[in-house]
Amino acid sequence: MFKLTEKDGKLYVTDLNRFSVNKIFDCGQCFRFDPVENGVEGVAFGKFLRFEQPNESTVTIDGITKKEFEETFCRYLALDCDYAEVDSDILTNLKNDETIQKAIQYGSGIRILRQDGWEALCSFIVSQNNNIPRIKKIIEAMSREFGQQIDDRHYAFPTAEALANAGVDKIFALKTGFRAKYIHDAATKVASGEIDLSKVDKMTTKEATEYLMQIKGVGLKVASCALLFGFDKTDAFPVDVWVKRVLEKYYPNGLDIDNLGSYGGMIQQYLFYYERYNAGSTK
Repeated sequence: MFKLTEKDGKLYVTDLNRFSVNKIFDCGQCFRFDPVENGVEGVAFGKFLRFEQPNESTVTIDGITKKEFEETFCRYLALDCDYAEVDSDILTNLKNDETIQKAIQYGSGIRILRQDGWEALCSFIVSQNNNIPRIKKIIEAMSREFGQQIDDRHYAFPTAEALANAGVDKIFALKTGFRAKYIHDAATKVASGEIDLSKVDKMTTKEATEYLMQIKGVGLKVASCALLFGFDKTDAFPVDVWVKRVLEKYYPNGLDIDNLGSYGGMIQQYLFYYERYNAGSTK
């Protein structure tokens, strides 16, 4: 178990195991953080934060109080989950799968962030047929235009109500393209309560997927990403271009995703990171 201390307005999280700031924030699961020396900085849950990792077992956090860490950011960083046990279970249960074994070893330190559900849903609508630098620019523009100001330079992610009130044209003006009408439809449905995101936690992943797909432009991939990264549905297994490449390359006869169980989403992240940064670079 990690230890938490506070000194000179900075939090120190020590005795960490299987936790890599750089890997966590560079595996395609969130879009509001940028690299800085020894770590990353960005916005989550209306706070501007800086995470630095001077060594494998220590992370420092600027921008939040100890109480805020305990109430929100411990869960956000998945520090309440024993990833050593998770990895051990996966490696044992899939001991004959060489690709997954290699991916876990390569990606050790990745954790699934538990992001705000609305932000995850809207962000992955923006991600459709898009690349990460452009996704980040659009989300930053949306936040500046419609989000609550945090300080001189940073803005919270806009609420569903703010985007619903903005209208399609103003959202389109931020270079969202065809996604503007999908973003607005999602915002309108969530703001009105037609889609009640508070109900998703109690649904099965299959039920939740079908529920979110009532929103225009939300298909299986977007719904799966939102559920994995915003609603802690760790059995969701999004298939993007990188994961599709993995499946075609290493599993020509198919991968039984249902057999991965509650660890499916974690395995997806390991495969994504492995193909993007290791296997993909050596082809």
